[in-house]
Amino acid sequence: MAMTAIILAAGEGTRMKSRHPKVMHKLLDRPLVSWVTRAARAAGADRIVVVVGNGAEEVRAHLAAETDVECVEQTERLGTAHATRVAIEAAGVNEGPVVVLNGDLPLIEPETIRAFAQSVSSGEHAAAILTMTPPDPFGYGRIELAEDGSVTRIIEQKDCTPEQAASLLECNAGCYAFDGALLARYIGEVGNQNAQSEYYLPDMVEILRAHGHATTITHCEDYREGLGVNSRIQLAELSALAQAKINEGLMASGVTMLDPKTVWVGPDVTVGRDTELLPMTMLWGNTSVGEGCVVGPNTRLSNCTVANDVTLEETVGTDVTIESGVTCGPRAYLRGGAHVLEGAHIGTHVELKNTVVGRGSKVPHLSYIGDCTMGDHVNIGGGSITCNYDGVHKSRTTIGDNVFIGSDTMMVAPVTIGEGAITGASSCITRDVPADALAIERSEQHIVEGFASKRLERLRKDQA
Repeated sequence: MAMTAIILAAGEGTRMKSRHPKVMHKLLDRPLVSWVTRAARAAGADRIVVVVGNGAEEVRAHLAAETDVECVEQTERLGTAHATRVAIEAAGVNEGPVVVLNGDLPLIEPETIRAFAQSVSSGEHAAAILTMTPPDPFGYGRIELAEDGSVTRIIEQKDCTPEQAASLLECNAGCYAFDGALLARYIGEVGNQNAQSEYYLPDMVEILRAHGHATTITHCEDYREGLGVNSRIQLAELSALAQAKINEGLMASGVTMLDPKTVWVGPDVTVGRDTELLPMTMLWGNTSVGEGCVVGPNTRLSNCTVANDVTLEETVGTDVTIESGVTCGPRAYLRGGAHVLEGAHIGTHVELKNTVVGRGSKVPHLSYIGDCTMGDHVNIGGGSITCNYDGVHKSRTTIGDNVFIGSDTMMVAPVTIGEGAITGASSCITRDVPADALAIERSEQHIVEGFASKRLERLRKDQA
C-alpha cells in the first residue's frame, strides 16, 4: 500500500538560539529538513507531508523546489500528536502505512524508513516505534517489551528506576509508524492532561492497546540514525558523523584523502577513483569530480562538473564546468557559468565569470575575464581585464584562436579580437581588432633628465 511520510518541522528549536527555524540549519550543505525529505523519498514514500510552524515561510520557500512535498501549517504548537493530527486532516491521510519522522533527524537511512513502514503494512501491528541503543542511553525514553516482542510501555528517563535504567537499553528515537486507518480513527483520543498541556504522540501506544491493537519496534542497527539535533553543539557532532560516513564511503571507492577530518563532501557529490582530496576541500551541491584529479588544498566547489585529470589548487568554483586536463590556481575564482575547456590553465588570482576558455588557452595571473568567449590556444597577459559592465548593461568580449593579449590590456566590451591578433601591453582596446593584426594604444612616453634628484631636493627644502 502507498506509504505516507509525515515530517514534524514546526518546532521553535529554542536551544539553537537562532532567528531561523531549527530545521533550516544546515548539516554539511543541506538544511536538516531536506535530509529527512530526501530519505523519505528514497524510501519510496508516495506522499511527503511536512508540518511547518515556526518560520513557516522560510521552510516553505526552501521546500518549494521539492515539488512532491506538501506543507501544512500547525498554527498552534500543541505537541507532536496535535501536529500529526493537523497533517492527516489537512492532507486527507486515512490509509496505508504512515511514518512520522522528526525534521531534525538527518542521518536516518531510506532502508530504515522502508523497514519502518513495512512493520505496520501487514496488519499484524497497528504501530511501531523507531528504537536504538546508543552508547549512553541517559535521557531517552526506554521501551519495555512483552514476551511476544510487542511494546508494553514507554518509560521516560525521569520515571525509570535504577534497575530499569540499567536493563532497558532499547531507547525511543521519537519516530513512529502507524496503520493509517487506525491512526486517523484514534488520534482524536490523545489528551493533554500533562504538565505542558500538550498532545503527545507516544500516548497512541496506550490508546491502540486499549482498542486491542499491538505496537512493535523497528530497531536501528546504527544508533546514529536515531540522533536528532537540538543545539548547535549537536549539529556540529552530527555533521562530523555525516562527514566521516561520506568520506569513508569515498575512500572505500578509491578516493585518497590526506586528512579525512579536513575534507567536507556533501551527500549529492560524486568523486571518481584515484582522485585526491587535500585538506580544507569542500565539495557541495550537485558537484561531480572525475578520476585522477587533485583537488585542494583550500578549495571549495558548489554545483560544479569537473572532468578527469584536473588539478584545482586553492580554487573557489560555483556553477562551472571544467574539462579534462585543466590546471587551476592557486587562488582562483570561477563562477557564473564559466566553462574551461580541455587542457586550459587558470592561474593565480584569476577570476572568471560567464566565460568560455578555449582548449589549451591560458589566463596565468591577476586577470578578470567576464562575459567572454575565448578561442583555443589564447594567452592572456597578466593584469588584463574584460570591461564588461557599463553600469547598466553587460556586454561580451570575443577572442579568436591563437590570440596573444599583452599584459595589462583593457578590452572594453562589446569588442571582438580576431584570430591570431596581438594586443600591446598596457593597451585599452575599444574597437574590434582584425585577425592577424597588432592593436596597441599608448600615450607617448616623455623623459625629463635629472627630474628625480631635483624633486627630492625640493621636497627636503619644503620639509625644513
